Amino acid sequence: MESKDIFNRLKALSIASVLIILALIIRLGYLQIYEGDFYKKQAEGNRIRIIPTMAPRGTMYDENGNPMVMNQPGFTVAILPLEEEIKPQLIDNLAALLHMDKAEIEDKIKKHRGFDPIRLKTDVGPEIWTIIEEQKEKYPGVVVEAQPVRDYIYKTIGAHTFGYVGEINEDELKTHKDDNYKLGDSIGKFGLEKIYDEYLRGTAGGEQVEVDVTGKPVQILGKKEPIPGKDLHLTIDMGLQLAVEKAIDDRLKEIHANAAAAVVMNPKTGAILAISSRPSFDPNKFARGISEKDWNEINNNPYHPMDNKAITGEYPPGSVFKIVTGTAALNEHKVTPEEKIFDPGVYWLVPKHNADGEALGLINFGEALAHSDNVYFYEMGNRVGIDTLGKYAKLYGLGEKTGIDLPYEASGLIASREYKKKNYEEDWYLSETLDAAIGQGFNLVTPIQAAMIMSEIANGGTRYKPHLVEDITNPDGSVYKHFDPVVLSKLDGVNPEFIKLIQRSLLEVTRVGTAASFFGGSFPVNIAGKTGTAENPHGADHGWFVAYGPYEDPNVAVAVIVENGGYGAQSAVPIGKAILEAAFNLVPEPPLIDPQKEPATVSNNDIKSGVKVDH
Repeated sequence: MESKDIFNRLKALSIASVLIILALIIRLGYLQIYEGDFYKKQAEGNRIRIIPTMAPRGTMYDENGNPMVMNQPGFTVAILPLEEEIKPQLIDNLAALLHMDKAEIEDKIKKHRGFDPIRLKTDVGPEIWTIIEEQKEKYPGVVVEAQPVRDYIYKTIGAHTFGYVGEINEDELKTHKDDNYKLGDSIGKFGLEKIYDEYLRGTAGGEQVEVDVTGKPVQILGKKEPIPGKDLHLTIDMGLQLAVEKAIDDRLKEIHANAAAAVVMNPKTGAILAISSRPSFDPNKFARGISEKDWNEINNNPYHPMDNKAITGEYPPGSVFKIVTGTAALNEHKVTPEEKIFDPGVYWLVPKHNADGEALGLINFGEALAHSDNVYFYEMGNRVGIDTLGKYAKLYGLGEKTGIDLPYEASGLIASREYKKKNYEEDWYLSETLDAAIGQGFNLVTPIQAAMIMSEIANGGTRYKPHLVEDITNPDGSVYKHFDPVVLSKLDGVNPEFIKLIQRSLLEVTRVGTAASFFGGSFPVNIAGKTGTAENPHGADHGWFVAYGPYEDPNVAVAVIVENGGYGAQSAVPIGKAILEAAFNLVPEPPLIDPQKEPATVSNNDIKSGVKVDH
């Protein structure tokens, strides 16, 4: 009986053993056959890394084919993520070598996902590569990638237009979640770099690299070349751009002012020929990773270098707005070109004066606009009324963005009863209509809008969309996209004869009027213009000058604003004159930078990307 029990137990044990072995065989077969590929990929992942290679961004050229923004070769230090945790000692070593804060490195490691390299610092010198290669035991898993670095060859010149690139942040990753961005990638942050990022960025390539147990690359198994980004061909004339910025800098220094902006555009197309904002900044500092010292210097500047004042600065238009008021008064038949109004120096309904107490006596429309007479235009404002002034301001395109292909453009403001009621809960008064008629009070315009007004007058009443890019081309030079001029609106309903009268009156501004001391009789090109002084409750008044020429066939329109510059005739007109001299080749053009003579600057095709491997 006892032997039978033992036999039964052995039998049960044998069956159980067979079942266990069978289960193990089935499981082994399942893992090796059915899920073999999966585990093979996991095993390969322990020794093979895909290292993405950034594509060179497209080049920006001016209208004459001169490069303005390019790439140069640079080195980026990165860590290849391994299965084991990155040791604190490695972080300490990298922080000392790269002059980075440990917390910054730890933050990059913490936010990283996947097997892509953890990029720590861009555009390091070749000496860093040498140290890492010679002291491999101190930097396990650390690689130096050859990557293109953005090169703004004119530094502060045109910085607000070109913009800059920087490392993508988490908010931008969420916004661009469908655009194949990863942490460590560069993205356009400002200016044209931001607006045209999808064209400029190109398509990343990559290398399949075998690494040893320390994460050091030992062999490149495969490589996919990156595709360079598309190039931008701008409407900017770099020679004129240099002249504009020099004119601004020289005048600011002379009158001890600190901020200004200027716009030069073609009134026939809306093409921007030059655009400047001062003070400026060097976008190279952002592209290479701006230091805390440099950022504080920019951020603490009371004149806000990061603001593109040409499109974001909102200022009372001053006497520039008299063009709008005059259009309304003439076209609504509130005055005739011949009617003379007596100017005793002070308006008879409300005690508002001309500048410096000037009294011009009996004057007609042309004389009033040429001499920028306040009393005459107070009367026009009274006759027209605030609602009609607003209607014509809107007709000129004020109170809304121009649509220029730059980010963060401001809309300006048209004075109105509704605005005051909504924001101040007060009724509208006649004195406020008079202020609005001469461009004071609630009215606000940007320099790009002021240039737009002059362009509309210059071309007979057509409002074009301002634009900076004419063509986007592929790396092989073929045109990918062309931009034709875009008509936004016309001065519909305005009698063309009244526009011609305004044109003749603006010509008299530079002959016998407020800008005659700079242009009258001596300037070889006929220029129509308008000065303006915008009251500023926070300090000295702002100075305006807007102009176009040649008068007979205009192809250049200019707007200049000098913050706290005082009278426009003294602060802004000299800048405008220097700009027009450059635009019409009346002075030698500033020399352009030749990238071929700059050893650090190369073309997109000269960028070779990859990592250093041991053979």
